[in-house]
Amino acid sequence: MEGSTLITGLYVFMLAAFVGYMVIRQVPPLLHTPLMAATNAISGISLVGSLVAAGAHYNQVSTILGFIAVICATANIVGGFYITDRMLKMFKRGKEVKK
Repeated sequence: MEGSTLITGLYVFMLAAFVGYMVIRQVPPLLHTPLMAATNAISGISLVGSLVAAGAHYNQVSTILGFIAVICATANIVGGFYITDRMLKMFKRGKEVKK
């Protein structure tokens, strides 16, 4: 029984990764930066889910996959905030006048 749940879990993981890649690939480059706020929120949700998966101790594979998901979601959140910060710096004026 445990083997079938492992296969099902890996199938869902691979399918989600493929669908996510195909969805992001279809977004034009001009829209990537405005979508960062939404993707940061989604990455925050996936970070919480991956922390639950990593800490649930169902079996060793789920703990390892959960740990990998924690690393990926954290990198996605940090990268998203970095890109958003760079975008916001583009809209600032040269030197602001101090009063």
